[in-house]
Amino acid sequence: MAFNDLLKQVGAVGRFQQIQVALVVLPLLLMASHNTLQNFTAAIPAHHCRLPPNASLGPDGDLGAWLPQDPQGRPESCLRFTTRQRGPPLTNSTTANLTEPTEPCVDGWVYDNSTFQSTIVTEWDLVCAHRALRQLAQSLYMVGVLLGAMSFGHLADRLGRRKVLILNYLQTAVSGTCAAYAPNFPLYCTFRLLSGMSLASITINSMTINVEWMPIHTRACMGTLTGYTYSLGQFLLAGLAYAVPHWRHLQLLVSAPFYAFFLYSWFFIESARWLSCRGRLDLTLSTLQRVARINGKQAEGAKLSVEVLRTSLQKELTLGKGQASAMDLLRCPALRRLFLCLSMLWFATSFAYYGLVMDLQGFGVSIYLIQVIFGAIDLPAKLVCFLVINSLGRRPAQAASLLLAGICILMNAVIPRDQTIVRTSLAVLGKGCLASSFNCIFLYTGELYPTTIRQTGLGMGSTLARVGSIVSPLVSMTTELYPTAPLFIFGTVPVAASAATALLPETRGRPLPDTVQDLDSRRVGRRKQPEQEQQKQMALLQSATQEINGL
Repeated sequence: MAFNDLLKQVGAVGRFQQIQVALVVLPLLLMASHNTLQNFTAAIPAHHCRLPPNASLGPDGDLGAWLPQDPQGRPESCLRFTTRQRGPPLTNSTTANLTEPTEPCVDGWVYDNSTFQSTIVTEWDLVCAHRALRQLAQSLYMVGVLLGAMSFGHLADRLGRRKVLILNYLQTAVSGTCAAYAPNFPLYCTFRLLSGMSLASITINSMTINVEWMPIHTRACMGTLTGYTYSLGQFLLAGLAYAVPHWRHLQLLVSAPFYAFFLYSWFFIESARWLSCRGRLDLTLSTLQRVARINGKQAEGAKLSVEVLRTSLQKELTLGKGQASAMDLLRCPALRRLFLCLSMLWFATSFAYYGLVMDLQGFGVSIYLIQVIFGAIDLPAKLVCFLVINSLGRRPAQAASLLLAGICILMNAVIPRDQTIVRTSLAVLGKGCLASSFNCIFLYTGELYPTTIRQTGLGMGSTLARVGSIVSPLVSMTTELYPTAPLFIFGTVPVAASAATALLPETRGRPLPDTVQDLDSRRVGRRKQPEQEQQKQMALLQSATQEINGL
């Protein structure tokens, strides 16, 4: 395609691409920190009711005089006796313990601060009757991610990738800082929602601007680099959370760097591909010539002119003048098919992913260790995904990652709970496959949608992913009905969604489409190819028949 030739002319993967890609990818290190931050800032430490004022303990200073015990011999978290008990501590298995009058923790709670110095749970007492508020905070963050994907994706197609990124870095920095100093829970949730909006846009805009500045043969490397950056961010989160156990300090630590990202983002260069599709040939020319100078290809850049661009990009200028909207994803048959299939893939990947990673305390081991293990599995998983993407294509990589993840989760649902090592290993393997699926879906979606609606398409895909992340905590509540019900649901959805990849075209080694007409041409080309092969076979058969008749 003409634009890919222009990129090669001004340096392909030169100094400019290396610098800008590195600067755009750097903020993604903190994406994992924000997405799963509440595993640490909202961790629930061991706790029990605070004793009444001037309460006297047992003869050995034992809390059992005021606190009933559960079957494991631990103090109950949400109940205490109304009066001081005499005699040995009572457990829930005894009749007396069930008949002794108890009351909720009217004087508050006492928390074990040995692991977590302070969390939003301990600061605002989000336990017992208020336990659901902890999940509400994470759900509202995901609602913000959903709103950001819907709004900023379309905005980036209208205003450009660079302007929206600058705005998002500032919004993340300010809202994250305000969340760290929030005086109450409602304000904390509000600022987390705003952070989610901007972080969703940073993710999809970073991928888009990098892909649009890179030649065809480097796009798979670009997607893999982005995925590895996110994986390294999980290691970073575990280290930061271990070193900074106070939730306010940790929240501030992962938000303050975005002020630096905001400052240097002013030096980003807007996507020349987007400028050309908007018909701004003057800006396209100056942008390409600037990139050529940075790449040491000033002579090649001097050969470009508005007339050369008008000739080279004639199709983009004539067919890409109309501004596409989100409704075009449903109105246009070619886009509608992509949108429905990709929506299933986005939803299934995020739904199962957050069903696993947001329950680290449920593994029964150190939360920091599980965070490191979950990050470590991404490294080999994404390497295998990269090899499959480059050798076999995007479609088999996407299908295999979802199918294997679903199988691992379904196997976990039938394995006895006492086999902790096996269950944890399967969960880690499933998480690695889902991380590979995320790695592939970002690249695959960016390659399938045309430039005129690429950002909107990525935004809608991310929107469906956020719907999945919002629904997954609700599905986890079905464990009250049947203990393994969530695992069966989390496993079935990705297995079913993997079938949708059969309806999508392969994009390996193919140029990025710029207009909807490019999609139609691609489909027509696929139809003509079998016909041409059939015609060749018929011609060979006829010639063979003629030779036989001649004999």
